[in-house]
Amino acid sequence: MKNVIIVRHCKAEGQAVDAPLTAQGIQQALELAEFLSDKGIDHIVSSPYRRAFDTIKPLANLIGVEVVVDERLTERVLSGCNEPAWREMLRQTYDDLDLCYEGGESSRTAMHRAVRVVEEVLQNSSQNAVIVSHGNLISLLLKYYDNRIGFDEWEALTNPDVYQLNFHSDVLMIQRIWTS
Repeated sequence: MKNVIIVRHCKAEGQAVDAPLTAQGIQQALELAEFLSDKGIDHIVSSPYRRAFDTIKPLANLIGVEVVVDERLTERVLSGCNEPAWREMLRQTYDDLDLCYEGGESSRTAMHRAVRVVEEVLQNSSQNAVIVSHGNLISLLLKYYDNRIGFDEWEALTNPDVYQLNFHSDVLMIQRIWTS
């Protein structure tokens, strides 16, 4: 059996690539490290965004596992423009996975790049891996494995949030194991 733990980053000061964690987010990252420290983590993959990397760095330091940075875990870009109606636009992309706004990425495209990361983790020698990313991408990744997940589940995600995917033979079990 393989376990893949999916982590949404801790509270950050914004959405920019280099947005740091807030003081509360730094504390959350330390609590998250303690929470995950006894899970036998032997592989960590993170989005290159600072808030994701800084979320998992305390765990990596605590257990002595190097963080592998993977560009495919960056947040999904909904549109190339700042759209006032972005929430409704996002809602529509859960119903139509191929809907793609100008300058953006469809849900299906984003979903598949995240799934490829999980598939690679399942093929490597690790038994308990952590993947750290962002809310929309994580919700799409979870939707790939459970089609009932959609906009409402994205909206209910917390910072941080943690899901465990247990892969055993042909059976997958998804369990939320942390919320803020």
